[in-house]
Amino acid sequence: MGERQPVKKKKKKFGLFMQQNLLAVFLIVLLAFVGLIVRLVYLNYSVGDKYEKRVLSQQTYMSNAIAFKRGSILDRNGTVLAESIRVYNLILDPLKMQSQNGEYVEPTLKALMKCFEVKEEEVRTILKEKAKSQYVVFQKLIEAEKVEAFKAIQENDKNVQGVWFEDAYKRVYPLKSLACDVVGFNTGGTSTGIESYYNDELTGEDGREYGYFDSDLNLERVVKEATNGNTVVSAIDANIQQIVEKHVAKFNKETGSKNTAVLVMDPRNGEVLAMTSGKQYDLNQPQDLSGIYSKKKLAKMTEEQKLEALNNMWRNFIVSDTFEPGSTFKPVTVAAGLEEAFVKEKTTFYCGGSKRVADRNIHCAVRAGHGTITLSQALMYSCNVALMEIAEKLGPSRMYHFQTNLMFGSRTGIDLPAEATGIIFQKDKIGPTELATLSFGQGFNTSMIQIASAFSSLINGGNYFEPHVLKETRSDSGATIRKKGTNLIKKSVSDTTSGLIRKFLHETVEDGTATAAKIDGYTIGGKTGTAEKYPRGSKKYLVSFIGFAPADNPEAVIYCVVDEPDVADQAHSTFASQLFHDIAQEVYPFLGISKTPEALKQEEKEQAEKEKEEKKKKQEKSEAKKPEAEDGKTPSGTVLESVGDEEAGVQDDVDLPIADETTGASDLIR
Repeated sequence: MGERQPVKKKKKKFGLFMQQNLLAVFLIVLLAFVGLIVRLVYLNYSVGDKYEKRVLSQQTYMSNAIAFKRGSILDRNGTVLAESIRVYNLILDPLKMQSQNGEYVEPTLKALMKCFEVKEEEVRTILKEKAKSQYVVFQKLIEAEKVEAFKAIQENDKNVQGVWFEDAYKRVYPLKSLACDVVGFNTGGTSTGIESYYNDELTGEDGREYGYFDSDLNLERVVKEATNGNTVVSAIDANIQQIVEKHVAKFNKETGSKNTAVLVMDPRNGEVLAMTSGKQYDLNQPQDLSGIYSKKKLAKMTEEQKLEALNNMWRNFIVSDTFEPGSTFKPVTVAAGLEEAFVKEKTTFYCGGSKRVADRNIHCAVRAGHGTITLSQALMYSCNVALMEIAEKLGPSRMYHFQTNLMFGSRTGIDLPAEATGIIFQKDKIGPTELATLSFGQGFNTSMIQIASAFSSLINGGNYFEPHVLKETRSDSGATIRKKGTNLIKKSVSDTTSGLIRKFLHETVEDGTATAAKIDGYTIGGKTGTAEKYPRGSKKYLVSFIGFAPADNPEAVIYCVVDEPDVADQAHSTFASQLFHDIAQEVYPFLGISKTPEALKQEEKEQAEKEKEEKKKKQEKSEAKKPEAEDGKTPSGTVLESVGDEEAGVQDDVDLPIADETTGASDLIR
């Protein structure tokens, strides 16, 4: 066969119709493109300015935060305990400072170094590393005086550029350490006390200042003002707080202890008037341990030890720590016996010095025994045997119910952070021994605020009020937002039982274990407490006293706890009773608590005798000044004598100062 010839492909040619269609499409595209160009030209020349303005008006060109002012904390009389003062943050604008070929750098750097103790190399590093930035926070919380000094230089030298200031606020505590446990601090992300608990009330909302171009291309500035925080008015009385801290400092200096704490409350409503754990520190410098530890001891501390020391210093012993209350719990057991009708006012007990419980003898404080005693004397002499017999009659169930009804084992609800619940036995865990020791305040843990709140309810007619440190909150303008008011939680005992408890506790101070707490002219009621700490036999004790006045209608409760007094023999509640006495004899007159009618009558008598004696001395002084010559006589023969204001009985109204060993103040806060 011959070779196959390749097939030749025929070239296709567009027909006339196809060529016409392609030309039409091309013309349409060309016309559309020309139309688009014409439209763009039209928009640019006719309405371009309109759209340019619209775009520019949607762009933000400047935005700065405006800091809010944190609310103040006041005492009940308006004394400032915490406030925020105006300060400034220093802002660097490296781009501006280095403009104009850098001619602003040296004059600006010189001014910064003069007014703010700036390190030259630090600024130059920022200028180099952040050359294009217009916002660098360089220093914070600068006082106004330094800022004004810099601005004065800036006004006189136009080459000082690229520095401006933002408003800010600094938290300060004018009274330094006063009421540090209650007020607390708010610094560096850490807060305690009222500053922590009422942070939401005290915190405001930042404002903002920003700028934009309006429809006419004018730069408009809009300011949304900051919303300042609310003012918190506490129930604390700075004067009473000062008195308390003065005496605690004196006790710590003369005797000392692991913890010396005092709480002053109004039993009629649960208000806390004063509170101190005895470890004073300056709220303006809350991380300064030098007030408690020597430089030598601080130098030996590790960072972990310093942190632990700070936490202990900041810890509110009254609210956050628990301990065995000892005999200050005995009024609770007596009240339970009265409420359940297992004992009456005239019930008697026999104390032989100990009581056999299960397989052990539990002793009374008086090993020889108290003999036959009444219910009142059981409290007066703090007899363990009598209290164990009352608890035995009540039984575990009733005793547990009464204990929990008074909020032991639960938080009281006080408006301070980190409140402890305490530790108590559950009902099914209370055996004969646990029941016996529970009756006189051992074998369980409680806090000072729990004891004070329960005790207040026993003496005020049986009303358990929620303890609180807040009196009211106010807006930045001063308007009252809300008042705390009195929160009655429950009825704890009857009026009759409450009256008997007051009577027994008054007799305890008059003739029992608490005679050291007596104050001339006042009727005082109260109870001592001495609790041996674990491990038993270590000879470490927590001693306490809780008292009130007047005995028939209590207006103020003062609770003193001395944890491990710095003495060889710690087991003496007199340390706490005497501290109560020293504080109460100043606090009760300050509060205007009335003395007994007999005391007032005696004071009137003594005052009358004093005035009579002063009058007699003035007459004798006047007689001694009479001239014997006739020159000293008037025409009528009467002797003229000039008498000064003081001799005439006119005196200036002067507040007598009360020294304050802790704050250095020479007078009560006004």
